[in-house]
Amino acid sequence: MPLFEYKAVAPSGETVRGTMEAASMDMVVLKLQEAGNIPLHAHESGGGFSLSSLRLSRRGMNSREVGQFTQQLSTLLGAGLPLDRSLHVLMELSENERVQRTVRDIRDRVREGSSLSDALEEQHGAFNRLFVNMVRAGEVGGTLDVTLSRLTDYLERSRDLKDSVISALIYPILLLLLAAGSLILLLVYVIPQFTPIFEELGGDLPLITKIVLGVGAVLQNFWWAIILLTLLAVWQFRRMLADQEKRFAWDGRVLSTKWVGDLVGKLETARFTRTLGTLLSNGVPLLSALSIARNVISNTVLRKDLNDAAREVKTGGGLAPNLASGGRFPRLALQMISVGEETGQLDAMLMKVSDTYDIEVRNTIERLLSVFTPVVTMLLAMLIGTIVMSVLLAILSINDLVA
Repeated sequence: MPLFEYKAVAPSGETVRGTMEAASMDMVVLKLQEAGNIPLHAHESGGGFSLSSLRLSRRGMNSREVGQFTQQLSTLLGAGLPLDRSLHVLMELSENERVQRTVRDIRDRVREGSSLSDALEEQHGAFNRLFVNMVRAGEVGGTLDVTLSRLTDYLERSRDLKDSVISALIYPILLLLLAAGSLILLLVYVIPQFTPIFEELGGDLPLITKIVLGVGAVLQNFWWAIILLTLLAVWQFRRMLADQEKRFAWDGRVLSTKWVGDLVGKLETARFTRTLGTLLSNGVPLLSALSIARNVISNTVLRKDLNDAAREVKTGGGLAPNLASGGRFPRLALQMISVGEETGQLDAMLMKVSDTYDIEVRNTIERLLSVFTPVVTMLLAMLIGTIVMSVLLAILSINDLVA
């Protein structure tokens, strides 16, 4: 759902600005009018960098702060404190001025008569659709503290999965950087020291030595061109992914790639099932939950399969068989979802699917890294050995000519 920036006049006469997720600009205007505001201007927020977008992002809260806010608010409401009092306590507890401003704005809107979900929805995109819709369902059902507790669990598990993937990738990335740095140091600074010696002594150098010296000369004299070409390739790749058809083709190739496709499928399945299960357990209808949960899937091919399944579910079909028709979601997940539909416990089964694939993603990453690390180490040793050997062969060949 697109993000719109708006400007309006509040009932108090104050000019207010903000962002809002909505299906269209007309929906933004309607929501502003329902809140008692007079809309002045609204337009779709651009995805690029701007000072205004930077200012808005600084005014919001990051994911970790949102998780902490949710947990503390759930605890205070569970202890029996009224909502406005709980928000006031959280505002006083926070030492971050940016978080204080956000919580103060939420509290003020609640005191003016807005619901918590509406107040959260107006916080410059800090709280996503899933968060707002779950809070709204909790308000309707009178179980706001329980809903916030479930949201806390959801945010923690999602963050744990993301952090585990990032942590697992830190070592191989550092290893690759070390390998690249070592090779560049040898080729740019060490090997060129031997070039004047070889030229002075004369003679025909071995082919491997000529190749190594040539690579070193290119890196030394045209490093700027290499950096420029790399940046151009990255820009071109990002531009390609911005095109829907090319992005769809790329995501399809990723899914069909051995090991990588399996890992991506499991990771996307874990995120999707946890989101959908959390929404269903909080009373959100299946069709509404599907429209929200599909936004957490970044792979466009899997998202299309989910969209197709959602259309069939709308006409009375089951979720599992329609997801299976695409042939891309893991079979175990589909079987477990089918059992959940048959037993009337779809939300609980979705959470089990998510837990299962959280573990499988971690195990898969560990297995891949257990192979990747020694392979990179061996390749680094072979490349360095080749460079050293090229110098030794050149020295030996020159000694033979002198003798």
